[in-house]
Amino acid sequence: MSASLIYDLAPIGSIVAWSDGTPRPPARHKKKLAAWENRNSKGRLIRKQGERGVGNVSLSPDFTLHEGDFGGGGVIAIRIYRTFSLNSELTFKVIERPALGSVRVFDRAGVNAELVHLAASRQAAEEWLTRHGYPNAALEEVTADEVAADRVEGRAAA
Repeated sequence: MSASLIYDLAPIGSIVAWSDGTPRPPARHKKKLAAWENRNSKGRLIRKQGERGVGNVSLSPDFTLHEGDFGGGGVIAIRIYRTFSLNSELTFKVIERPALGSVRVFDRAGVNAELVHLAASRQAAEEWLTRHGYPNAALEEVTADEVAADRVEGRAAA
């Protein structure tokens, strides 16, 4: 699937894999393997941004995936995000969609909101918010209509 199809069809909260189509090198080739893993991985879709302008520059639409966190002892030191433009040459695949009844927790309401947590239920989302500081958070439940539309339109994850 192309980057533009991910932007158009994948719901926020989906797990999306990307690939350059090359085979994985053997583990003994550490540098080649690290380079391959940079171009072949997966992450959670946390934001879609439409076309926007900065000064005289026009930026094309893109989407951002949360690839992972690094830290220890319950403290996240570094978060890894990947942003892809719609003209990316990589191929993408939706691995998993948010489950019916799960609740997306956004850092704020509005068009450029970013997913900060995907909870199993509204109660779990509200409990998560009490432990994390997002005073302008917005909650959005994954509805049956959204899940049904994915199945009717043939967009169910493999």
